[in-house]
Amino acid sequence: MAAKSDIMFVWEGKDKKSGDKRKGELSGKSEAAIKSALRKKDILPTKVKKKPKALFGGDGPPIESSDIALFARQMSTMMTSGVPLLQSFDLVGQGHDKPSFQKLVLTIKADIEAGGTMADALRKHPKYFDDLFCNLVDAGEQAGILESLLTKLAVYQEKSESMKKKIKGALSYPMSIMSVAMIVSAILLIYVVPVFSDMFESFGGELPGLTQVVVIMSDFMTANWYYVFGGIYAVLTIFKQAKKRSVAFQNFLQRFSLKLPLFGELLTKSAIARFTRTMATMSAAGTPLVEAMDSIAGATGNIVFYEATMAIKKEVSTGVPLAESMRNVGVFPNMCVQMTQIGEESGDLDKMLNKVADYYEEEVDGLVEALSGMMEPMIMAFLGVVIGGLVLAMYMPIFKMGEVI
Repeated sequence: MAAKSDIMFVWEGKDKKSGDKRKGELSGKSEAAIKSALRKKDILPTKVKKKPKALFGGDGPPIESSDIALFARQMSTMMTSGVPLLQSFDLVGQGHDKPSFQKLVLTIKADIEAGGTMADALRKHPKYFDDLFCNLVDAGEQAGILESLLTKLAVYQEKSESMKKKIKGALSYPMSIMSVAMIVSAILLIYVVPVFSDMFESFGGELPGLTQVVVIMSDFMTANWYYVFGGIYAVLTIFKQAKKRSVAFQNFLQRFSLKLPLFGELLTKSAIARFTRTMATMSAAGTPLVEAMDSIAGATGNIVFYEATMAIKKEVSTGVPLAESMRNVGVFPNMCVQMTQIGEESGDLDKMLNKVADYYEEEVDGLVEALSGMMEPMIMAFLGVVIGGLVLAMYMPIFKMGEVI
C-alpha cells in the first residue's frame, strides 16, 4: 500500500529484454523515484507524469462482473501457460483499459508480494470477489492446483455472465419499448393534441367520442404534466431506494418475480442452472458439501432458492443424502433431483450436475428466444393501440371536416 505522502504516477516505457511497450501506474515520492523503480524492473521509462484526478472523484468506468469473468479467464490462461503468478497479475492489470480495474489488480498483487495468499488478497475486495470465487482460489492454492481451479472459475464466470445478459435482454427490451411509447404519448398529448383541439374548436361541430377523450387527457396533461412526471419520478425513486435498502422488499420482489407468467419460469430455470453449476464447480474442487452450501445459496440469486439451499445444508449436515434433501424442499424439478441422485450413487456428482446445468441453460436460451418472438407482436399491438389510437383520434374529425364546413 502506498504511503499517504506518495503520489500516483502513470508511466510508459519499454522492456529492456523484449523491447515490448509497457505502461501502468506506480506510486512514489517523485518522477525520479518512479524512473529509478522502473529501471530496477528492467523497464526503460519513456514517459512519467502525475496521474490526473478523475472527474467526480472516480477512477473511470466502474468494475463490472464481466471484468471479473475476463480476469479469471486471463489468469487461467497465463498460469496454464507457465507464467508466474505475480507476472500474470502485471500482464492482466496493465493490459486492461479501465484504470479502476488496473488499480484493483495491482493492489491484489501488492498484497501477495507482502506475503499473503491470493485468496486472502481477494477477500479484501468482497464487492468484486464473492465467497465462491475466494473459496475456490483458496482450495486451489492449498491443493496446488490453482491453474485448474482458475480454469473452472473462468468457465463458471463466463456461463453465469452469459445467462445474466440473456435474462436482462429479455426483461429490458419490452420495458424500454414501453418507456419510449409513454414518452412519445406524453409529447403528443402536451404539444400536438392542443394544436388540433384549437383547430377543431374554430370549426365548431361535435367531436367524435374518441377525440373528446383524447382532448380531455391532453387538457389534464397540459395543466398537470409537472405533477405527473414528478409523481412518476418519486415512485421510481422510492422503488429504487426501497429495493436498495430494504431486505424485506428485495425478498418480496424476488418471490413475486417467480410467480409472473413466462418470466417466472425463465427466472426459476436460471436459478436452478446457477445452483447446479455452482455446486458442480465446488464439488469438482473438492469442497465439502456442507461448507459449499453458503456459496451456492448466494449464487442462486433468489431468496426462494437461497432458503431452499440453506434448508438442504441443514439436512445434509445431519446425514440426509443430497438428492433426498433437494426433493424435500420442493423447489427442484424431478429431473434435477434424479440426476443428482444418479451422480451421488455413481460418484460423478460434479459431472451430472454440469449436465443438469447445461440442460437448464439451454432451456433458458429457448425461453429467451420464445419470449422475444412473443413480445414483438405484443409490443407492436401495444404501440398500435397507444400511438395509433392518438393519431386516429386526431384525424377522425378531419375526415368529417367537409360536413362541418
